[in-house]
Amino acid sequence: MQRIAFKMKLKLGYEAEYKKRHDEIWPELAQLLKEAGVRDYSIFFDEETNTLFAVQKQDGASSQDLGSTAIVQKWWAYMADIMDTNSDNSPVSVPLKEVFYLE
Repeated sequence: MQRIAFKMKLKLGYEAEYKKRHDEIWPELAQLLKEAGVRDYSIFFDEETNTLFAVQKQDGASSQDLGSTAIVQKWWAYMADIMDTNSDNSPVSVPLKEVFYLE
């Protein structure tokens, strides 16, 4: 199992809305992530920079690799008004390099 981390940017003032939308994550999206091998997925928020920091374990594809599916494209469109996005509505996502891990 591989661990990956990445960061994204939330628009100013949307922390509560972002949390609300994820608290109500669509069951079919959660199921897709699990079926793709994504596990132990957390997203943290840095209030000073409006940066979202995500970390997940994966057996197969990362959540960032599922953009060709209709449900992920729908989710991206749903989230596009509160995040920095690319032209296809995917979140601007920057992979992060691991420099330390203590198991």
